[in-house]
Amino acid sequence: MLAIYKKELRSYYTSVIGYVFIALFLAIIGVYFFVQNLIYQVGNFETTISSITFLFALLVPLLTMRLMAEENRQKTDQLLYTSPLTATSIVSGKFLSVFTVFLTVIGVICFYPLILSQYGKVPMESAYASIFGFALLGAAYLSMGLYISSLTESQVVAAVVTYIVFIFTALMEGIAGVLPTDKKAAFVTFTVILIIICLIIYRMMHNLTIALGIGLLGEAGLTAIYILKPTLFDGLIIKVLEWLSIASRFSPFYYGILDISSIVYYLSITILFLFLTVQVIKKKRWS
Repeated sequence: MLAIYKKELRSYYTSVIGYVFIALFLAIIGVYFFVQNLIYQVGNFETTISSITFLFALLVPLLTMRLMAEENRQKTDQLLYTSPLTATSIVSGKFLSVFTVFLTVIGVICFYPLILSQYGKVPMESAYASIFGFALLGAAYLSMGLYISSLTESQVVAAVVTYIVFIFTALMEGIAGVLPTDKKAAFVTFTVILIIICLIIYRMMHNLTIALGIGLLGEAGLTAIYILKPTLFDGLIIKVLEWLSIASRFSPFYYGILDISSIVYYLSITILFLFLTVQVIKKKRWS
């Protein structure tokens, strides 16, 4: 894992990608910091962090698009797959390298509240809680980008798909507001989601029995709930989308609260997509 980590980290700092990401990131933060905190003389640094979360999501593909896609395109992935390294070590090394680049920026912005404190009172709890939450948010986005990169040989495709997924996750709360709230629409929506999940399981495992079994059990459960207690479906789509929304999970940190459920949520998303990336590599290794 350490060899992969060093190789990937070196590639970021011996090419323009790492420097472009850091420069753009710091420039965006600098503009918001200058306008919101210095010009308007507001001591709440969490406002700046909250304002850049959407723009940050648009920068992440710069780092993640090449992580696995470049290996796939150059066929150097075959060297990785035939090496004694485990799939977990490969994925961990790549993720930790890109997360280190991201933490470089986090390390810099940790000084911003201290700079602000030289000119007045700054709520340090909410400022550093928001930075901590932002680091967790970044880990979740980076793991998602790594997974998407592992699915293709093209960096452009990886970047475009990552952009689409991130924009959807960022706008999830707004999308939830325009969706139908009646129980019939919720039942149909969750049936479609269940079918998609079963197709993904079949694609990953190539086992029709397991995929079909999960689908039938899930559909039976949905149907039973719809018949016995249909009121549970009222507004359920909105509740689920709001719960899944990565952006809305940042809110407690904005108010200086280290919310355990949000921390667990971000860590779960990160681990889930790293696990899925490991499964992709295992599948290619043995295919």
